[in-house]
Amino acid sequence: MLKGFKYRIYPNKTQEELINKHIGACRFVYNLALGVKNYAYMNQRKSLSCIDLINQLPDLKKECEWLKEVDSQALQQSVINLDKAFTQFFKHGANFPNFKNKHNGNSFRSPHSKGIRLTENKVFLPKFKDGIKIVIERAFSGEIKSATISRTPTGKYFISILVDTKTAVPKFKPIKPKTTIGIDLGIKHFIVTSDGDKIDNHKYLRKSIARLKVLSRRVSKKKKGSLNKKKAYLKLSIVHERISNQRKDFLHKLSSKLISENQTLCFEDLNISGMVKNHKLAIAISDAGWGMFVEMCKYKAKWNGKNILQIPTFEPSTKVCSNCASINKLLTLADREWICVNCGSEHDRDINAAKVIKQYCLTKYSPDAIGGVPVELLTLVGAVKQEDVH
Repeated sequence: MLKGFKYRIYPNKTQEELINKHIGACRFVYNLALGVKNYAYMNQRKSLSCIDLINQLPDLKKECEWLKEVDSQALQQSVINLDKAFTQFFKHGANFPNFKNKHNGNSFRSPHSKGIRLTENKVFLPKFKDGIKIVIERAFSGEIKSATISRTPTGKYFISILVDTKTAVPKFKPIKPKTTIGIDLGIKHFIVTSDGDKIDNHKYLRKSIARLKVLSRRVSKKKKGSLNKKKAYLKLSIVHERISNQRKDFLHKLSSKLISENQTLCFEDLNISGMVKNHKLAIAISDAGWGMFVEMCKYKAKWNGKNILQIPTFEPSTKVCSNCASINKLLTLADREWICVNCGSEHDRDINAAKVIKQYCLTKYSPDAIGGVPVELLTLVGAVKQEDVH
């Protein structure tokens, strides 16, 4: 079973410079390869494969000798990442690959399974023979497959290590009503369960929005490229990082608690990308982090042999009576409690929705369905020369 472990690293000045060179070089190769693929298709309707582009890297190094300073396999991995991005676009409906900039491409991956070595306080990578200081909070055992080094906007460095733990994926537990829980995601309460439990939404972004507006205005007023603008941007990044860390800490603790206490979790498959188009709710929905929470539950459930079930996006859950299954078409968003006109049952809006989600999943998914919802072609060197001309 593959697992990822993320640690903070503390490179010295020389290592920082080399890490930044790796990040810049990988971003350069990624953008160049993307431009070449686009050019080849638009002008000759030919698709360059991942191997075609990787084979051009030696010639590119002759043209751009500074690329020789970084790990060659990290450069190859950038091309492989681009190929995966195109696969996601054509086969899974993801967005078309975009060019990376200094704000969204601050990482590189080293795919050496044998070239990465870890000691008590240092991690050794290709081109980093002296080792980078690391703080290991959680020990692991298994074979290291790859490592990804990333830099945050606040100047911190982290390494994510992919490990094959050599353990089999546990079998899924049987789906039983007593060990199944329905979960309704919301804004006022982050989750409401079919057992009647309500977990408040901490609204970390909302609490810091005033400070963010002040810092954003200060950044916008500073002269572009000045040292003062960099200082103002750093202060803004620190607040954003704190909000992100608070949210992730809350979501990790809650998802781990739910997975440990239940055998099966039932969710509604929400169309979050469509919901955030409502400008009145966009900030609140984004602040909640529903998508991140569900993804955490999914991979933790896989690790522990638990089940994640989801009902379809447009299946009515809130307006359905959990007692008689009749639909209340007159229910509005403002109605937090309502009485079923068919059977007279009194309902808390969110608890009822959680019960309906649980009932739907238990009815639809059998024990066999455990696991839930599942011109001359431009070359890299030529592209560099073309950029020099323009």
